[in-house]
Amino acid sequence: MAEHHDVIIIGSGPAGFTAGLYASRANLDVVIFEGTQPGGQLTITTEVENYPGFPEGVQGPEITELFRKQANKFGAKSIYETVVEADLSKRPFTIKTERDKIYTSDAVIIATGATARRLNNKGSDTYWGFGISACATCDGFFYRGLKIFVVGGGDTAMEEAMYLTHFASSVTVIHRRQGFRASQVMLERAQNNPKIDFLLDSVIEEFLGEEERGIKRLTAINVKNTVTGKMKVYPTDGVFYAIGHVPNTTLFEGVLDMDENKYLITKGKSTYTNIPGVFACGDVQDHVYRQAITAAGSGCMAAIDAERWLNEHR
Repeated sequence: MAEHHDVIIIGSGPAGFTAGLYASRANLDVVIFEGTQPGGQLTITTEVENYPGFPEGVQGPEITELFRKQANKFGAKSIYETVVEADLSKRPFTIKTERDKIYTSDAVIIATGATARRLNNKGSDTYWGFGISACATCDGFFYRGLKIFVVGGGDTAMEEAMYLTHFASSVTVIHRRQGFRASQVMLERAQNNPKIDFLLDSVIEEFLGEEERGIKRLTAINVKNTVTGKMKVYPTDGVFYAIGHVPNTTLFEGVLDMDENKYLITKGKSTYTNIPGVFACGDVQDHVYRQAITAAGSGCMAAIDAERWLNEHR
């Protein structure tokens, strides 16, 4: 027999936990399915210095646990299962987890987030969070006066590179070919920035570093020239991926409206999707800001939208 709740939240992180907090404080029966990465991308982030209320900074896993505790305190229940099927064709909505458990609800909030595209070559996992990042806005401050590389050739790479020049002593954009996907305006801005250099026809083959007293640190990258095949080691203090994000929306393809990059489309300034009673918040519908604080804000919006919608349709 299916287990019924007022609101099912698929995904956690700042968006899911904030939605859970607001919905449960509105006296709704709420469950949060935390999925394969409980807490979202913050759990693989080291120092967080730009979230309000933490002037000394806070570790990603630590602030995630605080989000969880606050949501749970008001009654939102965390379930550590992954949703594998979602029937949104009729109410109550029905979801199925990998444990073959069935849950139903009157409203669904989707907070499944997006995953940064990463290189999978040698050392990439070892130094992720220890010199490798995918968010200049989040981590650029830590590279003040240092030498860094940005991987990519689109507008995002140019934007990240220019942003990082506010902190780094030098920024090198490394790209696998001569041509760029970036718009001409963005490319020219980057090319005209005296702090930005370009390393073209090049790919990173290996990330190199050191470990002292249990602390890892990226120190260099081994780069292959795609034309000549020659290898060269470049010293660096950090590498930023700027090769895009993939929204975690496979579960909803063909059901919910998405843009050309598979991000969920919400109506106007709300969190409403094309299906009444289904709401989306956080990075799964935001390809512009992708910050913990904006995700939390949209999680609040989704809970309020869901509460008001339920009151109107019960």
